[in-house]
Amino acid sequence: MDAQPPSTCLALHDGRAGNRRQAVALAEALGLPFSECVLQPRTPWRWAAPRLLPGSTHAFGSAFQAALAAPPIVAIGCGRQAALATRLLRQRGARAVQILDPRLPTHHWDLVIAPAHDQLKAPNVWSPQGSLNPITPQWIADARARFPELGVRTGPRTTVLIGGPTEATRWDVRAIDSLIDMLQVWQARDGGSVSVACSRRTPGAVVRHLRRRLPQGTLLWASDADGANPYAGLLAWADRIVTTPDSANMISEAASTAAPLWIAFPGYASGRVRRLVDDALSSGRSRAFGPEAAHGTFQPWQETARVAAALNAWLRTQALPEGAAGNALSHTETSTSI
Repeated sequence: MDAQPPSTCLALHDGRAGNRRQAVALAEALGLPFSECVLQPRTPWRWAAPRLLPGSTHAFGSAFQAALAAPPIVAIGCGRQAALATRLLRQRGARAVQILDPRLPTHHWDLVIAPAHDQLKAPNVWSPQGSLNPITPQWIADARARFPELGVRTGPRTTVLIGGPTEATRWDVRAIDSLIDMLQVWQARDGGSVSVACSRRTPGAVVRHLRRRLPQGTLLWASDADGANPYAGLLAWADRIVTTPDSANMISEAASTAAPLWIAFPGYASGRVRRLVDDALSSGRSRAFGPEAAHGTFQPWQETARVAAALNAWLRTQALPEGAAGNALSHTETSTSI
């Protein structure tokens, strides 16, 4: 069998939505040809990742074996399992870019992209604001085209994103009651419509409470039983967005739109996510959810595009195989600061 030519860029993840979203978003933003590898972690290596064990090259199944045989120019991984995969690909000559703190010294990778709220410091660490995500003006336009029915809901259109309590954000049903009470204040004053999207982490008791308490006419999506997930459309058509304080990805994606953003009950957040919440509030990109309701558009976070531009510029400084990425990278900036 003929050897397969290496791909320019390979996005690696373990299939978890948050990890896939960040790895693929950065690969797409680079503007280079890329492919995607879903890792199939096997024991005992999955337990130790990203640490090396004997036989680690057999950790992830046939798709990864093929990538090892024909390493990409640049490997972009997100999550602990992908950190082992990118580390192994670096040993085969790929430029290894790891998203999120790998929990090992960063010199095992060429670059580590860890959000500022992780407070990871090293010469090869880039620290964007919040999580990487695919949300751009084109993403917004595409989402509006896919969900035109959401655009005809009465304005102002308020989108509410509900995550779930975590060790760092121990909110409860009483907090949800306070959120619903404030939404009713907004609606009584401003009119408009409210749409609520839950996540896979939202407890069933919270979903049931939302169904009991939300006013008639509220759109509530909690699972596939409610139809197709409208998350993208709700973000794209929102005139204003409210989020719970528990998810860095959810807050970052909301902040990447131009809609005014409120974070509900921020006092429940602690640790790393509290640092992100505080940054969003202190920068003016978000406000603590309350009676005040701003209007208009805000400057969206565009961290993925910024990281991609810096990464393209950094790749230009590397000794890549002749012709590997020359034309594709010729338009990029020369600064690698981030």
